[in-house]
Amino acid sequence: MADRKIRVLVAKPGLDGHDRGAKVVARALRDAGFEVIYTGIRQTPAMIAEAALQEDVDVVGLSILSGAHLTLCPKVVALLRAQGQDDVIVLVGGIIPDEDVAKLQAAGVQGVFGPGTSTQEIIEFIRGAVE
Repeated sequence: MADRKIRVLVAKPGLDGHDRGAKVVARALRDAGFEVIYTGIRQTPAMIAEAALQEDVDVVGLSILSGAHLTLCPKVVALLRAQGQDDVIVLVGGIIPDEDVAKLQAAGVQGVFGPGTSTQEIIEFIRGAVE
């Protein structure tokens, strides 16, 4: 991993059009030396999984504020795994109730970051998870 940058796909699944947080995180990751691909808003789980495959990413970061995290995130994980991307780390950021964190983790999401999480915490989590 030392010979190439960590590749992170940042995506906004579902109909949520609020992407300021996703853009802030994407910029912070880029500034930290990661290679970042931002897919934009209103992506389907299939579009996200396909982009992850095409871009050969190490991490998929999903930004969700719509409340659809228990539906969309497991679908993204399942599609990634179905196409053989078992090593791709899936993270979720946004408005995630505490009681849903364990459900997301059980579905294969490795990290959940709520409001107020520092970008440095996300950067450190990714570095640790990828290494």
